Amino acid sequence: MAHLLVVESWVGSMSRLLPRAMEEAGHHFTFLTRDLHHYLRSAPEGVDHPLLTARNVVTLPTNEVDVLLPQVERLHQALCFDGVVTSCDYYLPTAARIAARLCLPGPSPASMENACRKDATRRVLAAAGVPGPRFAVCADGAEAEAAARDLGYPLVVKPVDLCGGMLVRRVDDERALAEACRALARFPRNARGQRRAPHILLEEFLRGPEVSVETVTCRGVAHVVGVTDKSVGRAPAFVETGHMFPAALAPDGRDAATDAALRAGEALGLDDVVAHTEVKLTADGPRVVEVNPRPAGNRITELVRHVTGIDLAAACVDVALGREPDLRRRDTGLRSAAIGFLVPEAAGTLASVEGADGVREADGVLEVQLAEAGRTVEAADSNNAYLGHVMAGDAGGLGARNRVESLLAGVRPLLVRS
Repeated sequence: MAHLLVVESWVGSMSRLLPRAMEEAGHHFTFLTRDLHHYLRSAPEGVDHPLLTARNVVTLPTNEVDVLLPQVERLHQALCFDGVVTSCDYYLPTAARIAARLCLPGPSPASMENACRKDATRRVLAAAGVPGPRFAVCADGAEAEAAARDLGYPLVVKPVDLCGGMLVRRVDDERALAEACRALARFPRNARGQRRAPHILLEEFLRGPEVSVETVTCRGVAHVVGVTDKSVGRAPAFVETGHMFPAALAPDGRDAATDAALRAGEALGLDDVVAHTEVKLTADGPRVVEVNPRPAGNRITELVRHVTGIDLAAACVDVALGREPDLRRRDTGLRSAAIGFLVPEAAGTLASVEGADGVREADGVLEVQLAEAGRTVEAADSNNAYLGHVMAGDAGGLGARNRVESLLAGVRPLLVRS
């Protein structure tokens, strides 16, 4: 049994998976937050609130790292932590710095800083010769306009330090670029109250299917768990509409994606980390889109578990404790698993979701989660706006995506327009 320090978590699918992994392994945890009320608003759907299983809940200034570190050091002297973990992108560098300060296992702070800052990732990968889009890092809209003329449209505009696809936009001309830059300027802090870097990342728009490579690196050895595919909604936003594991790729495409992902992780110096690396398979070869030094979101980890038996949330806990994770594949009876998201295309108030009962009773369904009536809905512009999801498996082959898409076709949200 180990004692983990959990820093500012309970977001997305990991809000259920990380506590489950710790509990099943017999570990306990102390929870560290700057704002306990952030977590008391609601429990993750379908489970008791994770805070109910915390051994301790401690309030400290997690957004002020230099102030935080000596306080955590004193806490460690009293409570004796064995590892540090977080499921929130915005605190991955903080968790790494805490682990380094306490001489606990974990990735280096520098590697996490570079992986969590999209502009730094671009520079590190470019210097190492890892293939990616042509890009420019700009201080403001005026610089972005000049850089765009050199790069050429269409382009992708990104914040350098947000997650979930927030404010990532395709732009096809100067007018769209200016609006995207203004939108970034109107968002000076992230959802956790941290001040954002004002830089603007412009990237060449890449054409081709996008996949993600799920890896676990432990003690300098990188293990490829598999490749997941991705479907994306229409421009200008890049809202993920679904995934399937494993991706329906020819061996050369799979090998190209995994090679690019491994090179990216090595260039960044990532070790003792579960990673989710996004790669575009273009006509000119693979191009690394992003490196996320944590388990995949959008319940991709559960797709992996349903097909292979490998629990990436448990692996995340193991590497945080300096332990070799269990990455043995098991026969689960499924050859593929897929998830599709119910993506709102208009604003209003959710009155009901038609077809939900039929989906829940369908063969092959693994999960169904749908929003309840009364929810205020906005047209989706990031991965944070879903009205639910359907997950299904296929025991015979790579038919899970078609199964999910067929099921979702019978589901329709009914909105009362505002």
